[in-house]
Amino acid sequence: MSVMVVVAGVSVVVAVALAMTGLSRPRFRPHLSASALLAAGMSMSVTLAHVAGVGRPAPGTDALGMVESVALMVLVGLVIRYAPSRRAVLSAPAAGLAAAVWLLRVFAPASPLERVGACAFWGLGALVAAAVGGYLRFLDVRQERAVADTRLTLRLRLARDLHDYLAHDISEMVAHAQAGQVAGDPLRALERVETAGQRALSMLDRTLDMLHHDRPLAPGGDLDGIREAAERFSAAGPAPVHLRMDPALVVPPETAALAYRIVIEGMTNIRRHAPRAGRVDLNVSASSGVLEVTMTNDGVVRARSARRGGTGLPALASLVQAQGGELTAEAVSDGWSLTARLPLAQSPEWSPASSSPTTRKASAAPSA
Repeated sequence: MSVMVVVAGVSVVVAVALAMTGLSRPRFRPHLSASALLAAGMSMSVTLAHVAGVGRPAPGTDALGMVESVALMVLVGLVIRYAPSRRAVLSAPAAGLAAAVWLLRVFAPASPLERVGACAFWGLGALVAAAVGGYLRFLDVRQERAVADTRLTLRLRLARDLHDYLAHDISEMVAHAQAGQVAGDPLRALERVETAGQRALSMLDRTLDMLHHDRPLAPGGDLDGIREAAERFSAAGPAPVHLRMDPALVVPPETAALAYRIVIEGMTNIRRHAPRAGRVDLNVSASSGVLEVTMTNDGVVRARSARRGGTGLPALASLVQAQGGELTAEAVSDGWSLTARLPLAQSPEWSPASSSPTTRKASAAPSA
């Protein structure tokens, strides 16, 4: 047995072993680039030796060469799909070239043009493998981006929920603490601070439960919650809430939850941006297939704040628009007004205005 036969056999074994390892061991796939270069180098060395006349075709050379070529094509596809891009640019073409030119070991063309044509025809298999690997890599990248986008959406939603609900409870705790200092009833103030703290903890528990058990976050709040929030706000200050809402009013749960969210965001902003407000008017009504929530207050103070760039109202405007509604926050003659119009159902009477001015007004408003 000649040395070239042994080398050719080793080249086949290396190519097949690497291809099988890449197919069966996912952890090895990112490191396939160097291995593919090794297999390609050995294969082309054997081919060059046959072309130079150093080695002669032995029985079974054609079958072994075909197996080696197929293994190299598999390596091309695996490298393009899994290897880092910079390394794949070098190793994939090398393996493809080695898979194409192996034919010269057993085929003696009459002219260089015929040699190029035969190798190009056989190299189509490597091109197909490269196309399949590239397509599968594209699908992997698209899936990774979709997962990343989904995670970002979930993080933003959680941040929005925690901001809206916890900011309201914490601001209520601060208001009760301040009221206790002024009114001289610290025990009553501490009781109310405890109640607000328990609501905040309940919101955190609900969020953590959703994360641990992979359950959707249920809508928080309803129309009864609006009444309770108005009573708590009036008790904590800075101003009493004059609520006008029909006790018999019934709306879908999702719409009621969003209305509640709008109300607590407005109340939180009043505590932060209108500490001298003397009156808050809150009107919740439904007509013509639309639930309208209007909150106005006086006493807005343009004071400097160490915390800027709030995102409460802009994020809330996005939620409202996602449900087909409108949110408008704007200055009025003696204070500030927040108005939301939410469709109760698909109704021909509902014709929302352009969302652009709504977005601009909401973005320009003071926000928590």
